Amino acid sequence: MDRKDQTMAFSPVREESAEQILLRVYAALRAKGYDPVNQLVGYIISGDPTYITSYDNARSLIRRMERDELLEEVMKFYLNQKASV
Repeated sequence: MDRKDQTMAFSPVREESAEQILLRVYAALRAKGYDPVNQLVGYIISGDPTYITSYDNARSLIRRMERDELLEEVMKFYLNQKASV
Protein backbone atom coordinates (compact mmCIF):
# COMPACT_ATOMS: atom_id res chain seq x y z
CA MET A 1 0.00 0.00 0.00
CA ASP A 2 1.31 3.40 -0.96
CA ARG A 3 2.04 5.67 2.00
CA LYS A 4 0.08 8.59 0.52
CA ASP A 5 -3.09 6.48 0.84
CA GLN A 6 -2.69 6.08 4.61
CA THR A 7 -4.22 8.34 7.20
CA MET A 8 -1.59 10.03 9.33
CA ALA A 9 -2.21 11.24 12.86
CA PHE A 10 -0.95 14.70 13.73
CA SER A 11 0.00 15.61 17.27
CA PRO A 12 0.85 19.24 17.88
CA VAL A 13 4.19 19.78 19.53
CA ARG A 14 3.99 21.92 22.64
CA GLU A 15 7.13 23.91 23.30
CA GLU A 16 6.21 24.54 26.95
CA SER A 17 4.87 22.28 29.67
CA ALA A 18 1.59 22.92 31.47
CA GLU A 19 3.59 24.06 34.47
CA GLN A 20 5.57 26.59 32.43
CA ILE A 21 2.43 27.95 30.79
CA LEU A 22 0.62 28.33 34.11
CA LEU A 23 3.59 30.10 35.67
CA ARG A 24 3.94 32.52 32.75
CA VAL A 25 0.22 33.29 32.76
CA TYR A 26 0.32 33.73 36.55
CA ALA A 27 3.20 36.22 36.21
CA ALA A 28 1.39 38.19 33.49
CA LEU A 29 -1.80 38.39 35.57
CA ARG A 30 0.15 39.60 38.61
CA ALA A 31 2.05 42.14 36.52
CA LYS A 32 -1.25 43.64 35.37
CA GLY A 33 -2.63 43.77 38.92
CA TYR A 34 -5.13 40.92 38.70
CA ASP A 35 -5.68 38.19 41.28
CA PRO A 36 -4.21 35.27 39.31
CA VAL A 37 -6.06 32.55 41.23
CA ASN A 38 -9.48 34.14 40.67
CA GLN A 39 -8.75 34.80 37.01
CA LEU A 40 -7.46 31.29 36.34
CA VAL A 41 -10.42 29.69 38.14
CA GLY A 42 -12.79 31.86 36.11
CA TYR A 43 -11.11 30.76 32.90
CA ILE A 44 -11.04 27.07 33.80
CA ILE A 45 -14.71 27.04 34.84
CA SER A 46 -16.13 29.15 32.02
CA GLY A 47 -13.68 28.73 29.15
CA ASP A 48 -13.92 32.48 28.56
CA PRO A 49 -10.44 33.62 27.50
CA THR A 50 -11.12 37.22 28.55
CA TYR A 51 -10.39 36.14 32.13
CA ILE A 52 -6.75 36.04 31.02
CA THR A 53 -4.88 39.19 30.10
CA SER A 54 -3.38 39.45 26.64
CA TYR A 55 -0.31 41.06 28.25
CA ASP A 56 2.91 39.17 27.50
CA ASN A 57 0.94 36.80 25.21
CA ALA A 58 -0.70 35.12 28.25
CA ARG A 59 -4.11 34.62 26.63
CA SER A 60 -2.60 32.94 23.60
CA LEU A 61 -0.40 30.76 25.81
CA ILE A 62 -3.22 29.48 28.01
CA ARG A 63 -5.32 28.58 24.98
CA ARG A 64 -2.62 26.17 23.78
CA MET A 65 -3.88 23.74 26.40
CA GLU A 66 -7.25 22.22 27.07
CA ARG A 67 -8.85 23.38 30.31
CA ASP A 68 -8.98 19.82 31.64
CA GLU A 69 -5.20 19.56 31.14
CA LEU A 70 -4.72 22.74 33.17
CA LEU A 71 -6.96 21.44 35.94
CA GLU A 72 -5.12 18.12 35.91
CA GLU A 73 -1.79 19.91 36.34
CA VAL A 74 -3.11 21.96 39.27
CA MET A 75 -4.62 18.90 40.95
CA LYS A 76 -1.44 16.83 40.55
CA PHE A 77 0.66 19.59 42.07
CA TYR A 78 -1.75 20.16 44.97
CA LEU A 79 -2.17 16.49 45.81
CA ASN A 80 1.55 15.78 45.50
CA GLN A 81 2.26 18.61 47.94
CA LYS A 82 -0.37 17.45 50.43
CA ALA A 83 0.54 13.76 50.17
CA SER A 84 4.21 14.46 50.85
CA VAL A 85 3.54 16.28 54.11
